[in-house]
Amino acid sequence: MAERITGHTELIGLMAYPIRHSSSPAMHNEAFANLGLDYAYIAFEVDNDSLEDAVKGLRALKMRGSNVSMPNKTVVHKYLDKLSPAAEMCKAVNTIVNDNGVLTGHITDGIGYMAALKDNHIDVIGKKMTIVGAGGAATAIQVQAALDGVKEISIFNARDKFWDNAVETVKKINENTECKAALYDLADLDKLKEEMEDSYLFTNATGVGMKPLEGQTYIPDKSFFRPDLIVIDIVYFPRETALLKMAKEAGCKTMNGLGMMLFQGSAAFELWTGQPMPIEYMKEILDIKYE
Repeated sequence: MAERITGHTELIGLMAYPIRHSSSPAMHNEAFANLGLDYAYIAFEVDNDSLEDAVKGLRALKMRGSNVSMPNKTVVHKYLDKLSPAAEMCKAVNTIVNDNGVLTGHITDGIGYMAALKDNHIDVIGKKMTIVGAGGAATAIQVQAALDGVKEISIFNARDKFWDNAVETVKKINENTECKAALYDLADLDKLKEEMEDSYLFTNATGVGMKPLEGQTYIPDKSFFRPDLIVIDIVYFPRETALLKMAKEAGCKTMNGLGMMLFQGSAAFELWTGQPMPIEYMKEILDIKYE
């Protein structure tokens, strides 16, 4: 890294909290080095309270852009100049691109999720999925899955600050795609079990399972799983969450969030640099192996 930094090096950030666990800096900097690109990617601990100042700093320092993660994805659009059509639809941003002072927000989470499934030979097109979550990443996944051709999506979320967002997401999916979407209260565990029983795939698209909620899961016991259910957790640190461990014990095929991180990162990488990320090389570096 040190020998790559020059007076012309362009800076790209990652704004989230907590974020020190992230594999994104190692991934992007390794990809820059592999392709001989004069960029550097740095993680900054930024929460909602400091987000506006951080975005002003991005613009003032003429940074090329930044990734954005929890808890900032559904807030940062307020400080940007433009949104991509997908980000506008999701009302969430995970990638900022700075074009000569004009900041545009993009969302690549859904693209990354669907690409990771395909890379692991998981075909959810024309089938039903059940998903927990209504935040920025969850919404992007739900919208992209519907646009790509998933037949039915059952969304579960607590009646928290994201509930209204989930109501709006269901409305958009049902009005603009061929997918049938429905929203249920996560407190109704009987309904969750019922929806999972005829789903091809179940996904946790929340931060439950990572710090400070490590070791936790919304699923009470293994009876919610069956061996032919595919279980995805978008958390990637730890690599095996409590959810994935329980699902694996029930005989399910499982996958963590590393693949999604790689492919959503690849989409962002190309927005910043104009070049595709070296995917196979990065899978080796990140030790991404499917079961």
